[in-house]
Order: sequence, then C-alpha cells, then structure tokens
Amino acid sequence: MRGEEARKLFDDGQRLLGEIASRELITIKGVTGIFPSASSGDDVVVFSDDKRSSVVGIMHFLRNQEVKEKGKPNLCLSDYIAPVSSGLTDYTGMFAVKADITGEGVKFTEGDDYDTIMVRILSDRLAEAAAEYLHEKVRKEYWGYDPDEALTADELFKLKYRGIRPAPGYPACPDHTEKGIIFELLQATDRIGMTLTENYSMVPPSSVCGYIFAHRQSAYFNVGTIGEDQLGEYALRKGMTRDEAARWLSAYI
Repeated sequence: MRGEEARKLFDDGQRLLGEIASRELITIKGVTGIFPSASSGDDVVVFSDDKRSSVVGIMHFLRNQEVKEKGKPNLCLSDYIAPVSSGLTDYTGMFAVKADITGEGVKFTEGDDYDTIMVRILSDRLAEAAAEYLHEKVRKEYWGYDPDEALTADELFKLKYRGIRPAPGYPACPDHTEKGIIFELLQATDRIGMTLTENYSMVPPSSVCGYIFAHRQSAYFNVGTIGEDQLGEYALRKGMTRDEAARWLSAYI
C-alpha cells in the first residue's frame, strides 16, 4: 500500500491510538520470570532454585536435521543453555503478555466495522510492542545481562540486541503444546488472566508468550523437516503417542 491510501491508514491508526490511550480502550499486562536451568540433551530442565533442589518443569525442543556444510551445526534451542553435566546452573527467561480490548473499547467501536477491525489490529501490535518492551527491561534490568545496552530504534528493529525471544509455534520451536509449561511456571492465568484453549490458542487473541535466551551466540533458526527417528524420540520425551506428536508437528514431518 502506497500514497494516499497508506497515509489515510497511518492517520487512522494514529487517531485510534490516541483514543486508546486517552480512553484506556485496551489494557496491557505482562509477566516474566528468569529460572535456574540446565540442558539435558534437547530438553531444558527448570529447577526451583540455584541449588537444583527440585525440578519444577521440563521444556522440550526439536533439533534441525537438514544436511549442512561441514562445520555448521544442526541447532536446537537447548544448545544455548549449559548442560547438566557441566555442573553449572544457567538460566532461561520466559514471558507472557496480553493486550485486552476493554468493555469500553468494544462500545467505542460498536457499529463501526472499520474501527473495530483497526482496534483489533492495533491490539495485536500493542501486544508485540509490549513483549519487545518487556524483553528490553529483562536484558537491561530484571535479568540485567546487558545493562549498558543503548540501541537505536532501527537497531532494535534489526534485532541487534543480545539474545533471542522465540515463541512456541514459530520455526525454532514449532510445538504449540509447549506453551503449557510457560503458562504453568509463570502462573500466567492467575497473575494476568491469560488462558489457553484445548488447542493451545491464547486468550485473549492479542497475546504473546515465549522464551528468553541470553547466550551471546543465540540466533533464530528454522527446525525444518524432522525425521521419523526424532519424531518418535520427541513423543517419548513428551509422554505422547507418536500419532499425537505427529498431529502437533504435522507441518514439520
């Protein structure tokens, strides 16, 4: 979209953002946590404390299996966490954010299909923006692994910051069922009212959840097609039947 139509869309978005802010038509809430962790193969084990007193959860990941050039690794997100065998306790971050259209927001757009659609789109964008903001707070303050970060907006858009923020359902971790452990450890339902449907869709629709990895070499990647060997092994780790695992990972088999 270019020219006059693009300008009109931009102006309408700015107008509605002003209304959202002044009338509080959308509420944004988020929760984050940094958990003692260690990798065990392609899993990441989450502990109750730095002394590894007890296991409070296990995150299951998949490994890229495509044939690569010599020297290029087949990555798994667990690679970015120190292994159990090292004796070191590493950390994994998690977050959940929602942008909820209030009752006032519903009334404000009632009878206007265009504004209704625009507010829904803006609620999606605000949830993503809130996740970006929360990630920055984690990097610089809450976890504080990069307290001196001073990036421009352009550098932020180009992901120049240290670490990554992958979300279940995306290429590096395509299994949506892993949202369950994030919600459980963050107590997302009790703390901010986010819920999961039986198909692991998030409610409200304008919601984001995922992991935070701080490793200096962490990068986004695509798991891609997995083999029958990994599918069977993954199902075993997840406590699923092979058919159940195949259903959730059908696009990657």
